[in-house]
Amino acid sequence: MSILQKQDQIFARRKARIRAKIHGTAERPRLAVFKSHKYIYAQIINDDKGHTLVSCDTRISKAKKPVERAEEVGVEIAKKAKAAKITKVVFDRSGYLYTGKIKMVADAARKGGLEF
Repeated sequence: MSILQKQDQIFARRKARIRAKIHGTAERPRLAVFKSHKYIYAQIINDDKGHTLVSCDTRISKAKKPVERAEEVGVEIAKKAKAAKITKVVFDRSGYLYTGKIKMVADAARKGGLEF
């Protein structure tokens, strides 16, 4: 088994452990964050119905640094959530460590008015 396969297994176990504990409802939907090598995506999901209520990403961002783009996503998702009358969410970091870009999305969403 290569090192990359081992890292993928560790990540998958961490993600499954987190998702087993987190569930979005109509009152407190789930704020899920996905990070690719190039972009950051965030969406607010009602898991009871299986619907995405609000989504946002960094594909059109003009910021140079990834952390700045992550902050833009947090602010934008908070604006869209307020427009959809969502104030409380459950944060799903999707197996990523709570540092860097993931932390910046969460902090910016809190500044925008979302409660975790």
